[in-house]
Amino acid sequence: MSPPAADRVRRLVESLEGVLGKRWVFHRDEERLAYSYDASLARARPDVVCLPGSTAEVAAAVRAAVREGLPFVARGAGTGIAGGSVPVAGGLVIGLARLNRILEIDLADRYAVVEPGVVNLTLDQALGQQGYCYRPDPSSQKVCTLGGNVANNSGGPHCLAYGVTANHILGVEVVLPDGSVTELGARHVDPLGYDLTGVFVGSEGTMGIATKVVCRIARSAEGVRTMLASYARMEDAAASVSAIIAAGIVPAALEMMDGPIIRAVEEFIGAGYPVDAAAVLLIEVEGLGEGLDGAVRSIESICKARGARQVRVADSEAERQRLWAGRKGALGAVARLKPRYYLHDGVVPRTRLLSVLQAIADAAARHRLTIVNVFHAGDGNLHPLILFDPADADETHRVHVAGEEIMRACVASGGTLSGEHGIGLEKNDMMDWVYSPEDLEAMQRVRSAFDPEGLANPQKVFPARRGCAELRADGHGGRPAGEMWI
Repeated sequence: MSPPAADRVRRLVESLEGVLGKRWVFHRDEERLAYSYDASLARARPDVVCLPGSTAEVAAAVRAAVREGLPFVARGAGTGIAGGSVPVAGGLVIGLARLNRILEIDLADRYAVVEPGVVNLTLDQALGQQGYCYRPDPSSQKVCTLGGNVANNSGGPHCLAYGVTANHILGVEVVLPDGSVTELGARHVDPLGYDLTGVFVGSEGTMGIATKVVCRIARSAEGVRTMLASYARMEDAAASVSAIIAAGIVPAALEMMDGPIIRAVEEFIGAGYPVDAAAVLLIEVEGLGEGLDGAVRSIESICKARGARQVRVADSEAERQRLWAGRKGALGAVARLKPRYYLHDGVVPRTRLLSVLQAIADAAARHRLTIVNVFHAGDGNLHPLILFDPADADETHRVHVAGEEIMRACVASGGTLSGEHGIGLEKNDMMDWVYSPEDLEAMQRVRSAFDPEGLANPQKVFPARRGCAELRADGHGGRPAGEMWI
């Protein structure tokens, strides 16, 4: 770090300690290391980390970084898979773990106000005690935070019926990139004016930092039926997915897992999946109790007509929870197969599921890799997990080559780059596969209206050659030479 840059970092530390106190400001090497990664493969250390405890302290931290011309990155639980919270340009990481309160639950008007550090499942459980729920349920629901869900427009198994995070956020309080505070949206549906909440949700920290979130809540379903269909062939499972939707049935969730991950899950969790199956579908329908049995019968008939060996319905809440524990624990289960995985979340038309799954299998064979699949089949959101050992440099290189080929296959099928994990650092240089230069320029102009200096989470979302911030002489604002993907 050059002397001028070191001076700016020193002044930033002093400013932050003056506002937050020394307890909540970190700049030693080992402290910065803990904030240099998320659940992706990217690594880059910040210069400073702080943990504010209020909106005012977040705003003060942003203003301190801006005064020194240093970039800043908001961080929730670090569960992101696209490198969105990795500080590739150095600067300040603003951790939001202390902003973890449920501030208000209004059942009459059906909203809750939370701070960004509230864990997704914590809100859902608090609502469940009163017969209500928060619909978006990422697989990392037990640990991911609402602020991160807002940043990435997260989905989850039940987004097939209920939509992604953007469909459930009424408003946000935001610290803008100049350190000012504003409110977007409202506590009621459809406020007048531009839908700036919709613009902000999914902006991945490039337009500011959410410090309060107004969540739409809903009544819990009166009845739920959870089904498991097993298949001897992946083709039959994929055909069942398209047939269920074509029949006009929209389940609350429609998930698929392939044979290798089924066996890993069973060894890890014992969810009750048939270990000799080539694929299973986990299907859930919700609604008024009287109408569910008919939907179950229709789905069972469709699945059996397309080759399902067995279709069973969970006969107790305990069995239902075991089936879901297997699906939501699948990423952890693959540790039994390899030390690490590289995960994409490309989206393809449902009718192209089989052809893209074949392309994934071809990539695995061509690059001598193991790839297992667990994904939101109902909306075509694929989650191929490419398994590897990071100690093997050649294998790691092949993983990245295969990952790019898989994403190209998704786009070529008429799909897109991400269904719920965001673009972040991982896929920003793929954006021009699906958007024209004019499209990207229009998006960049919107981003720049919020952040003209380009200091809010730079080098994310947009292709690096277009840049969210120009390279500076000292390296801040651009991707440093030391940043890497393992």
